[in-house]
Amino acid sequence: MALTRRQKEVMEFLSTFVDHNGYSPSYEEIAAGLGLASLATVHKHIQALEAKQYLRRSYNHSRSLEVGERYEKEEKARRPAVAGQAIPLLGRIAAGAPVEAIANRDVLNFSDFAGHENTFALEVRGESMIEDHICSGDYVLVEKVDSVRNGEIVVALVDGTEATLKPIFVDPAKLQIQGRLLAVMRKY
Repeated sequence: MALTRRQKEVMEFLSTFVDHNGYSPSYEEIAAGLGLASLATVHKHIQALEAKQYLRRSYNHSRSLEVGERYEKEEKARRPAVAGQAIPLLGRIAAGAPVEAIANRDVLNFSDFAGHENTFALEVRGESMIEDHICSGDYVLVEKVDSVRNGEIVVALVDGTEATLKPIFVDPAKLQIQGRLLAVMRKY
């Protein structure tokens, strides 16, 4: 089901508010932000958007609205690639025995990584990550997060001053997660 004009405005307001503030708006803030006089109207739009799976909410919690994956995917697909952020992806190449060359018309879009304010880059110094094919001089793209899952490569701050790409066993009180690895870029 397509969104109505007003539902799209609600989703845009909600998404912008969460990106800017880090938490969802109250119904009163949505009404004020969209010039609506009634909280019942806001509630009606929220219910419709939840039914269409454009957002999620937790019951009996204030500020519990979350932008749904469906909305995020549709917005990502709708955004045009900015010049310089996309390059042609012409196919695959073997890193060993030759394979048949088949032309492929696709695009590698760097806005998937660079289009987010929580993404940053670091230049790697040292060889401690060589086993993970990350070399000194490489650039790593990192998503700023506070927590990670087992097995993810992270950027961590030890003792509040020393940053490392390869977490070591330290007292958890001395460790602060700065982000998780998204991609490695290397220039030759």
